[in-house]
Amino acid sequence: MDQIYVIMLIALAILAITDLMVGVSNDAVNFLNSAIGSKAVSFKTIMIVASIGVAVGALYSNGMMEIARNGIFTPSMFSFNDVIIIFLAVMITDVLLLDVFNTLGLPTSTTVSVIFSLLGASLALAMYKVYVSDEGLDSLGAYINTKKASEIVYSILLSVVLSFGLGTLVQYVSRLIFTFHVDKRYKYVGALFGGFAMTAITFFILVKGLKEITFVPDVVKDFIKDSPFTIIGYSLLLWTIVCQVLMSVIKYNIFKFIIIVGTFGLALAFAGNDLVNFIGVPIAAYQAYGMYIEPGQNLDATQFMMSGLEQENLPAPFIFLALAGAVMVFTLWTSKKARTVIETEQNLSRQGDGNEKYNANPLSRNLVRAMIYIGNGISFIVPKSLQAKLDAQFVQPEVKGKRDSQPMFDVVRASVNLVVASVLISIGTSMKLPLSTTYVTFMVAMGSSFADRAWDRESAVFRVAGVFNVIGGWFVTAIAAFLSSAIIAYILFIGEVYAFFAFMIVVAIFFYRSNQLHKRKLKADEEFRKLKREDIVTINEIILESSSQISRVIGATNRVYTDVIENLGLQDLSKLKENRKSLKKLEKEVDELKSNVYYFIKNLDETSVEASKFYVMILGYLQDMIQSLEFITQNSYSHINNNHKQLKFNQIRDLKSVDAQMMKMFDKIEVIFVNKNFDKLDEILVEKEQLLHSITDLIQKQIVRIRTIETSPKNSKLYFGLLLETNDLIKSTMSLLELFKEFNLHVKNKK
Repeated sequence: MDQIYVIMLIALAILAITDLMVGVSNDAVNFLNSAIGSKAVSFKTIMIVASIGVAVGALYSNGMMEIARNGIFTPSMFSFNDVIIIFLAVMITDVLLLDVFNTLGLPTSTTVSVIFSLLGASLALAMYKVYVSDEGLDSLGAYINTKKASEIVYSILLSVVLSFGLGTLVQYVSRLIFTFHVDKRYKYVGALFGGFAMTAITFFILVKGLKEITFVPDVVKDFIKDSPFTIIGYSLLLWTIVCQVLMSVIKYNIFKFIIIVGTFGLALAFAGNDLVNFIGVPIAAYQAYGMYIEPGQNLDATQFMMSGLEQENLPAPFIFLALAGAVMVFTLWTSKKARTVIETEQNLSRQGDGNEKYNANPLSRNLVRAMIYIGNGISFIVPKSLQAKLDAQFVQPEVKGKRDSQPMFDVVRASVNLVVASVLISIGTSMKLPLSTTYVTFMVAMGSSFADRAWDRESAVFRVAGVFNVIGGWFVTAIAAFLSSAIIAYILFIGEVYAFFAFMIVVAIFFYRSNQLHKRKLKADEEFRKLKREDIVTINEIILESSSQISRVIGATNRVYTDVIENLGLQDLSKLKENRKSLKKLEKEVDELKSNVYYFIKNLDETSVEASKFYVMILGYLQDMIQSLEFITQNSYSHINNNHKQLKFNQIRDLKSVDAQMMKMFDKIEVIFVNKNFDKLDEILVEKEQLLHSITDLIQKQIVRIRTIETSPKNSKLYFGLLLETNDLIKSTMSLLELFKEFNLHVKNKK
């Protein structure tokens, strides 16, 4: 029977590797966001520096491993069999939960996931033990390390508030010093700023981290412990001199230097703090197994209590830390999901305008409205002269060039993000408190963007809604991790070997489906990205771009309309629901194209400005088509969802006849725009009157039915609505074709 535990250890090792890959995909945003967003350093350089930081940081994480061993539960109250079940439940929950968030592109906390998974699994088994032994619920405190668990949870919540507050304060002061015109004051205070930043990074990360490395001599550790202010003073002096030399002699930009070192430091801090989240549980299981198979130990797995895990300073095998570092570096270079998560944080913290990922909600609207009132009150109190001086520090330079090529924020904010986040995380690591690196880096980034006035009246409600969405996701992580781990632990305890193999199969299937879903999502995003261009400058480019957008919308409209009519006839509610989702996606694409009109017009050269009106009207007609299709789809769905009478056979037949004519026409239109063969537009326009006449005839037929055999008001309302909106859909399409034909002819005549 003991062989099953070997298999479980192998499964835990596989889950640990998977968790490392999934976790790094989620947490890469923590140490890559600032460097990538500022575009101060090449992507390749950022990745190399981060990889070195992760590899070195893995060696710093030894002291954090006891969190998994005894930070949440009391090992002496659980048998070897119990702790293996707890560890399996934690790893299964952690892997599945993090992959869901990565696929959705939301940054979540690996720390919260593992802490609440440990709490849920251990509490589930503790409650079972209390129940079967007839002990009172008061005895649960003996099973759970409530003091340490509470300390960890409080520190995580406190870090959220501190991160936002410090990020806001440090960024505000830094901006007052440098303004957005960094070059003007750079030569006067750049070296001193660099000295402070580098001192913070080196002391809190490198120096204090040396205390946790086993092979560092005790004399060095004692000096670090006894002389912190001496180290800080000499570091500040040394780094200020180094930064001045870099500026004056080598002519190297200090902010680039800070960003490179800060990225290294934050990656190191991440690995040192978060590695326990990925391999702490499997290493604890490995150490538990080593104790269980020690010579002379003859107890059964259900009787051998794990008091050995309560030892302090039980070192993790060096080879495991090194291998974990290697897996993390490999994932960093290969994960596509990491880039999806990075986009979320950059979208919420960017300085300029753009398409917002999140929709406003009542909470964000009311909060922004309240802040506006507070701001107006402060403006009334603060002298106007002081307000003018402060506002002058936040005047931004005019952005030139393509918007996609612009950095999300400047080097000052990137430096502040890296320094503040890395210092906070390192302080937590030195105190053996597993702070959430996601919480810290995200809230520092939000605080610095808030201080930089990136959340203006144009974007504030969307940014605040985004922050609430992400923070809400964190609480969902905690609740889901706790409940899922508790349920999985109980099932593993009851189902034993059979439950274990069943869960392994579930994990494999889940990962396969998740990866397939993410691949489809990336493919769809890439296709749309090709259409969402802002670098168009000539009339010919406008015509080609418009034709690509038209062909895409026409093709999608054709498919959705046909599916809706078919599913309405079959009364297939689930497929009509899918049609609504497809329409929402199409509607979002057209809406984003309209959102880009401002930047589109700004980028046009002087000879092509006349094409602006053409492009705006094209998008207007596309939106009219989508609105007609939305009415058709929504009303069809509502009719079936409300269980109204099915449309009569003749009505479905007539709608399908219109659909057949439209399908034939839309197929021709799509081919014309795909092949850029615009001379054939006249052939389509000729068919317009015939199709509209067919719809008019069907309306008349329905009027006759009502006068004779029709008995359902709801059916008549739906049927008339479908025909009238189809009529509008055709007219909008034809108006679009006529506009395109006239503009194309106008361009040809000018040549």
